[in-house]
Amino acid sequence: MSANAPRGGQSADEMIAEARKAFFVMFGFLAFVWAVQLANWSDGYGLSRDYGVVSGDLTALPDIVTAPFLHWSWAHIESNSGPLFIFGFLAAYRGVVRFLGLSLLVAVTSGLAVWFFERGGADTVGASGLVFGYLGYVVVRGLFDRHLIDTLIGIVMAASFAYLLTIAIPGTPGISWLGHLGGLIGGLVGAWLFRDRRDRRPRPAAAPPALAEGPRADLHKELDDLGLL
Repeated sequence: MSANAPRGGQSADEMIAEARKAFFVMFGFLAFVWAVQLANWSDGYGLSRDYGVVSGDLTALPDIVTAPFLHWSWAHIESNSGPLFIFGFLAAYRGVVRFLGLSLLVAVTSGLAVWFFERGGADTVGASGLVFGYLGYVVVRGLFDRHLIDTLIGIVMAASFAYLLTIAIPGTPGISWLGHLGGLIGGLVGAWLFRDRRDRRPRPAAAPPALAEGPRADLHKELDDLGLL
């Protein structure tokens, strides 16, 4: 076992590599969303009309996976972009593959909440369902993973962005609170489904850690036990 690889967890180098991948994934995702917005705007927002979620319309049901990429205005996409990048990066830096599964889950729960419960045949689009899903995931992930750093990040994010929950309540004009609520629920469920299942219980070692794992083994073991790796 390498000195840089704590038992059952990520090494510092692996964490940095995943964080780098998470940054580029979110940068690419935002670039794609803005490119779609440019095409959508040039078409008079025809894409939003054709590929948004319309409640109760069976033909629009597959659009729950396309609606998060679409917006109704430049102000709409601008308001979503900052939180989407921040929460998306924090959700992805522990593993990009896990993040992709989370994104699909949140898109589905957010879209289904709109499809089943929205009234009036509104055409709903926007990445805010993903924003709320990533927020919910980041806030509780550390608790399920028993990871100190992620728990602290969750506390800071919850305290800093608690105001966002005020637009996930019924009656907010021009806002699909159902999409936000569905996304939030998806993020909370995703934190449980995609939790870290590694066994943190002490395991008997064949040799003293300092000899079997190198001179930094004790330090890595202490950091891993604290949930810092």
